[in-house]
Amino acid sequence: MTRFAQNGNVYFLEEPFFDASGEAYLDINKKLPGLWVCVPHLPAGGTQEQTNAQIKKLLDSFFEERDCADFVFWYYTPVAFEFSRSFAPGLIVYDCMDELSAFKFAPPRLKFVEQQLLAKADVVFTGGVSLYEAKKASHHNIHPFPSSIDKQHFQAARKQLAGPEDQASVKGIKLGFYGVIDERFDQQLIREIASKRPDWHLMLIGPVVKIDMAELPVADNIHYLGCKTYQELPSYLAGWNVALIPFLLNESTRFISPTKTPEYLAAGKPVVSTAIRDVVFPYAKMGLVSIGHDADTFINAIEHELTNQENAQWLRSVDEYLADKSWEHTFSAMQRLMLSVKKQETPVALTRELKSAS
Repeated sequence: MTRFAQNGNVYFLEEPFFDASGEAYLDINKKLPGLWVCVPHLPAGGTQEQTNAQIKKLLDSFFEERDCADFVFWYYTPVAFEFSRSFAPGLIVYDCMDELSAFKFAPPRLKFVEQQLLAKADVVFTGGVSLYEAKKASHHNIHPFPSSIDKQHFQAARKQLAGPEDQASVKGIKLGFYGVIDERFDQQLIREIASKRPDWHLMLIGPVVKIDMAELPVADNIHYLGCKTYQELPSYLAGWNVALIPFLLNESTRFISPTKTPEYLAAGKPVVSTAIRDVVFPYAKMGLVSIGHDADTFINAIEHELTNQENAQWLRSVDEYLADKSWEHTFSAMQRLMLSVKKQETPVALTRELKSAS
């Protein structure tokens, strides 16, 4: 969206806060040139139908002095279509990043609403190849866009960076993960690695959501460091020996294409992952990532990567593969597809709907 903001105005609509003491209102803050973040503040205690009606009313007010036909509506979740279906934007993009209906606590109506959104969308993007394969029959103009990266940002981890205090205090081999710790996270795998290799330290960064924190594995060599900012990630990555993708293989991970895979690689870190399809193809098949199928093979893969850290040919292969994997490349390709739909100049304004917490 920051790249779209260089060509027009972007209004990034976030999820609502239920903290309004009176009437609902839309808080609009300019974050960057051409980029505004819009946050609905609603009264607490309403039903889903009331919430949708209140957000629609706020959007009605937003468009009183703006021509909706000049806008692209960019959807990141079908849930947002429920309160915006009555508008007539110049273009509708559905950026399908995950199979959200497979996630824990997903609304039962999600698949039905997605069908309605697909019927209206002008172009559909998917966050990976496996998700594209699952959705390609659902729309006539659908295109896969596997994870992109900000290479310069993550390549900073290849330098000697000052270690963050909460991680620098841990001595020894560090295995790292950052991301949401939720129902996709293989708790048992982490528990067994920590138990079988007590001299290895597992550095886990990110929020814990939708699961009971009391059930998470606990050991002296498991370190929950909490949430960190995007800007902080390279300094944590720099201190890791191996980066991990310890996801379960279930319905919620069947179609995911973890963005952290190319980010870890851009940082120059060896990666060990469970057999997520979009990690196996292409990363593991190209010899860029190692795969573990259970705790023992995962540990074996980590041991291999610990002895392979100075492999210059591996790093050259990583850089060759990542050469065109950038947000600039993705933005340009998406923009061309969007312009080909309407055969017109880049729209003067863009809006993106964020996925709901579920």
